Amino acid sequence: MTKIKIKSQLKKYNIMKPEFESIPLVKNEEKKRFEIELNGHFAFIDYKETSHQIALIHTEAEPELAGTGAAAAVVEKTLIYIEESGKKLLPFCPYVFAFIRKHPEWKRIVEERFESYDKL
Repeated sequence: MTKIKIKSQLKKYNIMKPEFESIPLVKNEEKKRFEIELNGHFAFIDYKETSHQIALIHTEAEPELAGTGAAAAVVEKTLIYIEESGKKLLPFCPYVFAFIRKHPEWKRIVEERFESYDKL
């Protein structure tokens, strides 16, 4: 597992609730997911990665985190990580896709050849 330090991008966008800003994003390579942990519970995104792209497949928050904003926080932190890595995003996860539609500034990191790019 790799804890990821995200640069100052959090303050720039500030979509997530403040209580999540200091929680580190972890790239759990064994489970192939990005995750954050809050009070022993996880919100995570399953991913697949190539040398140039990261596909986000499924977002989930444990029931104890329902309604807290944890899912949105893990998505935002993961998008920042993808942008800082220089890779392109394939948002197959419906939650991530909806997040980008709601925050269209993130379309800039989506792979332009993504089949639903024009629907974002």
